[in-house]
Amino acid sequence: MPILLTPGPLTTSKTVKETMLLDHGTWDDDYKELTQWVRRELVTIGNATEANYTAVLMQGSGSFGVEATLGTAIPKQNATLLIAANGAYGERMIEIAEYLDIPHVSLEIPEDQPVSLETVEETLSAHPEISHFAVVHCETTTGILNPIEKLIPAMNERGIVTIVDAMSSFGGIPIDLERLHVDYLVTSSNKCVQGVPGFSVVLAKKATLEQTKGNARSLSLDLYAQYKTFEDHDGKWRFTSPTHVVYAFAQALRELVVEGGVSARTHRYSTNEALLREGMHDLGFEMVINSEVQSPIITSFKYPTDDFDFHAFYEYLKDRGFIIYPGKVSKCDSFRIGNIGEVSPNDISRLLGLIKNYTTDILKMTV
Repeated sequence: MPILLTPGPLTTSKTVKETMLLDHGTWDDDYKELTQWVRRELVTIGNATEANYTAVLMQGSGSFGVEATLGTAIPKQNATLLIAANGAYGERMIEIAEYLDIPHVSLEIPEDQPVSLETVEETLSAHPEISHFAVVHCETTTGILNPIEKLIPAMNERGIVTIVDAMSSFGGIPIDLERLHVDYLVTSSNKCVQGVPGFSVVLAKKATLEQTKGNARSLSLDLYAQYKTFEDHDGKWRFTSPTHVVYAFAQALRELVVEGGVSARTHRYSTNEALLREGMHDLGFEMVINSEVQSPIITSFKYPTDDFDFHAFYEYLKDRGFIIYPGKVSKCDSFRIGNIGEVSPNDISRLLGLIKNYTTDILKMTV
């Protein structure tokens, strides 16, 4: 069984996998009650109260959740979205806005630099029509962490509705929805909670979401309608739900609690990342971004030589039980190694041993 060192899907526990061996009906009261329990637990993980926030589950990958949010949160008239993008997933939000004909302003930031509040405020001054703001928290193009703790409260003070793509950070990095005044946060089942792919999650401020009836540009991705169906029908999904995935996710939520919650998981991921970063440095690999803005989620490394054969490197590690990711950085050749999932420091140490063997025995690099 390979270890997935990727930012999702990722390696899950044996017990999460075993939960999917049973079939379930979507109309069963037990299933609807489980759905409601999952929704409540997600609000708790976001350090929020049910009085102010709700969790809306949406069939499909994380991008489905992002598109549902952008397509529902923003009115069809008299609204403009500012998208701060410093990687592929910010760019994907720009592409979604273009597909949906959402009026938007694109703020392009270099991939190796975080989104700064100063740059955002300069853009707001130039575009007073902006009503909504979207940013990726952990941009897994590089592993960079954008400072939502500065960005989101500042937007809230201006009366701007905020949308945070926390796809790869929620459950792995503490986020306080209430303190930050986040309007929408999007994540998915196969990231730091350590479930499997199948649905996305939108944590929404109720007062904001309640104002979006009729905004949606899609039937199946109508976030408001999905929310109302959960609320009015005791946990019933609007359309066929990923039952096996929901049961697996519920098990993953229980295991998050057993581990010690988000803070304990952050500690494990951070330990993995530090071990990986330092070990790779010792082997002659250079990081794409500065360690000061590096998240514990995923780490990007530059190719060590101009003739580095990533495919051969990938296959070497895969044959020995580890699957990594190719790079997404446009300015340099790179690859990525994830630190999340059911992965321990011992796993990272074994990986580093294999990479050392590869660099010495195959590449004949000086280490």
